[in-house]
Amino acid sequence: MINIKNKITLRQYILLIHGVQMGTGVLTLPRELAEKAGTDGWIAIIICWFFSTLTSLIIIQIMKKYPNGTVLDLLTHYFGKWIGRAGTIIYALYFALLTHVIFIREALFIQAWILPRTNILILILLLSIPSYLVVRKNISILGRYSEFVFFMTLWTILIYLIPMKHAEWLHLLPVLKEGWVPILTVLKTAIFSFLGFEIAFFLYPFLQKKEKASMGIVAANTLTLFAYLMITIGAFAFFSPDEITIYNEPTIIILKVIEFEFIERLEIVFFSFYLFVMSTTVLPYMFMTVFCTSQLVGKQDHSRHLALFLLFECVFAVLIPPTFDNNIHLQKIIEQAGLILAFAFPLCLWGYVWLHGLFKRRVSK
Repeated sequence: MINIKNKITLRQYILLIHGVQMGTGVLTLPRELAEKAGTDGWIAIIICWFFSTLTSLIIIQIMKKYPNGTVLDLLTHYFGKWIGRAGTIIYALYFALLTHVIFIREALFIQAWILPRTNILILILLLSIPSYLVVRKNISILGRYSEFVFFMTLWTILIYLIPMKHAEWLHLLPVLKEGWVPILTVLKTAIFSFLGFEIAFFLYPFLQKKEKASMGIVAANTLTLFAYLMITIGAFAFFSPDEITIYNEPTIIILKVIEFEFIERLEIVFFSFYLFVMSTTVLPYMFMTVFCTSQLVGKQDHSRHLALFLLFECVFAVLIPPTFDNNIHLQKIIEQAGLILAFAFPLCLWGYVWLHGLFKRRVSK
């Protein structure tokens, strides 16, 4: 069992989960949905929210059985030392791949939109410095950071109301124009944007008011739902159904119509602030990665593991220069693992824990 010295508030708990879910999906999700489901793609977001929330509540019910430890301690408690260690390795690899995908994607976006002539290795090095300074501490620091970034960047969502005066809402009609098949097809794409709620397996023991964990995780998923719906429906109404598929990041292109006398390219300003939002995704994943590896070797201090991980990212960038194509390919692979660890695994674990408790009560009688 871990020694819990740091606690997070309910608000930090909500914003940590919400921040992890926001990631890079905001920039590309409208196009990805439109390519497969047209302007009905927004319905897939609501369906994914439902399944994400349901699975999140199952995770909380599981953690109530072992409230003072993470899922790694729970696995050890129910299945023994070796299964616990195997689970730790699997989670470490899963979080490491997610961190890698989003960390490299963040550097690629900076290179594409802000610093096109800068070598990608330099960008990764520059991102590594603040990442190390934040993640080397404890989970409460990450909670405060997510809280700060949320309120600092709240205007980036509200600013999307300005371009809506150019929107053509008839683009959204008729609803279900192609039936349910395209929507069901795009669920796999949309569900990746909701990944992140599974970190509740690790956040639960640090939460001050554990009785509010269910309410908090529903609030986090719902915040993400509103953000994705607002941006996706706005993009569908702003662009024509064919035009939206042309742009890789339609979310940024929308802002080109906003003009101020004192700012020439508002989308660059927006993207610079959005880098902070992306960091609230990659930094918790990075923390979970080194948390798992340090637990594996029985260490409480994860700063050395963090330094090695960031060094690996730099070496990887030298040996295999990152590209968007390679990054998207790796994302598709991790999507499969995400469906298993974030959805299938909690359901199976909950079933086992419930049956174990039922059998134990019958034996005690």
